[in-house]
Amino acid sequence: MHPDQRYITALLTNDRQLIEDIYKKYSGKIRWMILQNNGDETDAADIFQESLAAIYQKAVKQDFILTCPFESFLYLVCKNKWINELNKRKTRNVTFTEDAGYSIGEDSIQQAALVLQQEERKNLLEQKLEELGEGCRKLLQLSWSGKAMDEVASLLNVTYGYVRKKKSECMAKLINLVKNAPQFNALKW
Repeated sequence: MHPDQRYITALLTNDRQLIEDIYKKYSGKIRWMILQNNGDETDAADIFQESLAAIYQKAVKQDFILTCPFESFLYLVCKNKWINELNKRKTRNVTFTEDAGYSIGEDSIQQAALVLQQEERKNLLEQKLEELGEGCRKLLQLSWSGKAMDEVASLLNVTYGYVRKKKSECMAKLINLVKNAPQFNALKW
């Protein structure tokens, strides 16, 4: 589960503060993307709102667990909705539909294989992360949580320079552990 799962939870629980945070952090990027692709301010606002509603609906219908940054997921949903809207305006068939990701076909099988492979990679990474010492594990997890390095240094009660150097050393150890794992080559990194 990605730390940004909190945004999915915020949508489900109607957490006003975190929802405002979503708008502040991400609406400008979506606005810019739509304005650069033949849209206007109204289009951008509508697509952003529709995308949040679609994410909410997906989360309500199933136990949706976010495994990537919320920004990337939101951007992809908005982009697909905008492509659909542009296609509708050209009176062509819509390329993507809400259920397109659920149809069974050659592409779906390939996507499922990729998802499985990514899950196996993630499991290997987590397994090797556990083999690191507590200090390395904590440092890497804090830095991956989106915190700035100076904040990580403060939380660990060490200097900024030490955190940067130690993170580099810990990453090198982790990479070495992953690359030396027997299943590494089978996962086609």
